[in-house]
Amino acid sequence: MSAANPKKTALILVGVVVMMGGLAWASVPFYSWFCKVTGFGGETAVADAGSDVILDETIKIRFDASIDRGFPWEFRPVEREMELRIGETGLAFYEAINTSDRPVAGTATYNVAPFEAGGFFTKIDCFCFTEQILQPGERVLMPVTFYVDPEITTDRDAKFVHRITLSYTFYETDLPEDYAALESDKVESTGLN
Repeated sequence: MSAANPKKTALILVGVVVMMGGLAWASVPFYSWFCKVTGFGGETAVADAGSDVILDETIKIRFDASIDRGFPWEFRPVEREMELRIGETGLAFYEAINTSDRPVAGTATYNVAPFEAGGFFTKIDCFCFTEQILQPGERVLMPVTFYVDPEITTDRDAKFVHRITLSYTFYETDLPEDYAALESDKVESTGLN
């Protein structure tokens, strides 16, 4: 029996670490792509317009909101729940208030529960599609326009869903570089420097 070659062992270990790092890095975009394609994990669908079909059957939509720890905003749904016909376009609002003394940028992630309904919950327009920037003390109402795809009624698992929860969580993001330059120009033009 011969002793292992230390250089070969080190090279193998480095290769394993690099491979594991690559897999970890690729897992997030792959999982996101998988959820968008399949609706797994509560990912929603996106459409340019409302549904062409509206059923007499109704479904309840519950709205939920949270913020990341330390994020200096208050964030809540204006209406906690609404009932609408399947295929009917709904409009809901969320309220956000920047409670800090500085401009704050934020991005919202979202989820739909139960997971079976994710692929049938279709957003037409949403504040979560873009980064939001609130000035100190600013309060805004942010809309989300959506419908529940009538195909939900024929899906093997989703046809038993009678209530869907749409949840958003806001996270702080860096202010865009051009935003800082824009603010600097405002200060100079007002002579407040």
